[in-house]
Amino acid sequence: MRYSRRTALTLAAGLLAGTALTACSGSGGDAGAELSKDPVTLRFTWWGSDARHQRTQQVIDLFTKEHPNITVSGEFKEWNGYWDSLATTVAANDAPDIIQMDELYLASYAERGALLDLGTATKHLNTADFDAKALDTGKVDGKQYAVPTGLATYSMVVNTDLLAQYEIPVPDDATWTWDDLKRIGDQISKASGGKVTGVQSWGFDTGGVNIWSRQAGGSLYDASGKVSVDPAVLAKYWQYLLDLADTGVAPPPSVTVERASGPLDQSGTATNTSAFGTWWNTQLTSLKAASGQNLKLLRIPGEAQAASPGAYYKPSMFWSVSSRSKHPAEAAAFVDFLANNQAAAEVMLTDRGVPANPRILTAITPKLTDTDKAAAEYLTGVKVGEAPRVTPNGASGIEAILKRHTEEVLFKRQTPDQAAASFIKELQTEIDAA
Repeated sequence: MRYSRRTALTLAAGLLAGTALTACSGSGGDAGAELSKDPVTLRFTWWGSDARHQRTQQVIDLFTKEHPNITVSGEFKEWNGYWDSLATTVAANDAPDIIQMDELYLASYAERGALLDLGTATKHLNTADFDAKALDTGKVDGKQYAVPTGLATYSMVVNTDLLAQYEIPVPDDATWTWDDLKRIGDQISKASGGKVTGVQSWGFDTGGVNIWSRQAGGSLYDASGKVSVDPAVLAKYWQYLLDLADTGVAPPPSVTVERASGPLDQSGTATNTSAFGTWWNTQLTSLKAASGQNLKLLRIPGEAQAASPGAYYKPSMFWSVSSRSKHPAEAAAFVDFLANNQAAAEVMLTDRGVPANPRILTAITPKLTDTDKAAAEYLTGVKVGEAPRVTPNGASGIEAILKRHTEEVLFKRQTPDQAAASFIKELQTEIDAA
């Protein structure tokens, strides 16, 4: 999937580059116009499972019942074919009106003028209920090109049954440190005789490196989109993960890499072979189902001591509108319905993440499962910092680069310092080449 994401963005960049000027020409309709009373057809594209398709069609039916002159035509695909199709239609000036967008691709489409500045559509799209930090996740160069459908934030998932089995108390996540995690993890590994490792190692997604950099007062990218993480901070991150493996607090590198490449249900958390693991809070339901044991969401270590909050909102996905839409006012009204309508939310529930609209989240919470309620409670209770800079154009392959360097460190083919310098250079080269 990492390769597919990168390939898709490369194709998108190539196709969009040839149409950048026409995309920016403003040949779409007026987003601030009154809603038409004449028949209007909107095209709406998304990726997802059959269950998502069914839920989405129900929401479309609710919207068209309120707006009988508007027809919404759904165009849905699996992830792997979605981005190729979107890039092709955008390049042909035939983009769908409403687009389900991903954070990795937002900057690429926005910077080429393919998306509508939703700030021009406030007559029909109300975002007053949204937290400003949530809305910031959909901004590029200060303009609102996307509205988040749902939010997640990084967490430490702990198996409380395993801690009880080895008579180890659950740590106080309001004060604990990264050293505390290492110490408690060592206790578990030793108490179990090596059957359970205290910590499931990580280092293969941007969440971990983002948190580490932000806690040190830095950021992965600066406002201009340049790689700005401090090499020394990044080296300490990899040194910490290496120490966990070397001391037996985390599994051997071969096991860690195998699990990182496998599905969620083969992870240390899901198989009850690691007591602690880093996950997005919204993954709790799937982990609980696979584990069959009691799991709890804890705040990430080090937040109490951090120079700035490491935690941040990660959008599960976005709603965007094509800048070429002939009916941007009606498209914005449909996005407003998706984002703000309670009946629509009661159909979608958490299919597209824990709702980013706090009012809607409160309304649907009684209908959620216990684990989804726990994920929602965690999200609303965590102190988050400012939204990270949107992934720059050219950086969509970051997780493949990150994974390779983490493996190099764990297998001791590179020192943490060498990996930090190499990672920064390679990622910046990808951005510069885009």
